[in-house]
Amino acid sequence: MSTELAHFTLTEDGAYLPTPFAQSHWGDDHLNGPAVVGLVARALETHCGSDDFMPARLTTDLFKAARGVRTTVEVRVVRDGRRVRSAECDVLQDGTAVARATLLQYRRSSPPPGETWIAPVSAPKPPQPDGDTLPYVGSDDGGWTRSPAAHQNTSRKCFFNDGIDVVAGEKNSPFVRAAMVAESTSLVTNLGTKGIGYINGDLTVALSRLPLDDWLVVQADSHWTADGIAVGTATLFDHQGAFGSGMVTAVANPAAQIDFSTRQFPIAELNYE
Repeated sequence: MSTELAHFTLTEDGAYLPTPFAQSHWGDDHLNGPAVVGLVARALETHCGSDDFMPARLTTDLFKAARGVRTTVEVRVVRDGRRVRSAECDVLQDGTAVARATLLQYRRSSPPPGETWIAPVSAPKPPQPDGDTLPYVGSDDGGWTRSPAAHQNTSRKCFFNDGIDVVAGEKNSPFVRAAMVAESTSLVTNLGTKGIGYINGDLTVALSRLPLDDWLVVQADSHWTADGIAVGTATLFDHQGAFGSGMVTAVANPAAQIDFSTRQFPIAELNYE
């Protein structure tokens, strides 16, 4: 496998081979959420994206554990209208779908007249990137560090990352980068005093515009739990301010609890789930 900082290598026949950087902490030979989300975002944008349309909402259902095996994608346009474009993407391994995504795009235009309510939001102040590829994790009680272990607390969490490339040798687009970093909504909302015990089965990322920066912040907004089910929301920021939202639903997975204070992970593993 390639050691280049990318989740997949692309084969001559159009398939994707996961690299070690796509490995998840949830189990042996599991792929992490950002790798799968990045793959569907790339596929949908490549097949049906255009400058006239804004990729406003991507929802990815992660209903089966993706493995470190040959992977393919299938994209279909559901509707290509004058103002709204909808498409779907399946991620396939060994002939079986392991994830399905839907992308809703709107034609760009001018805003209507008048002013609307805007939620007050306090923009986080992340550290200056130092050339290292490792992301930053932050919390109100722990400040900013390169490890989530210092943030196993009950305070508000943030994540600051640029997202490694989906495919080796191909730079991520702003949309793909936003979708991948938004998958850390699960990290910033589900990280508690004993680590992460909820595994997300989906991600919805909604964007009002594309990000302007490589490094993006995900800041937790809400986290609600009952009967082993969790719902978390977060806001996405670049240097200009908030530009989108992330939402995940998750199910309790205590048998594979990720306790960052007791487990040692290779420095090459850039994703925490």
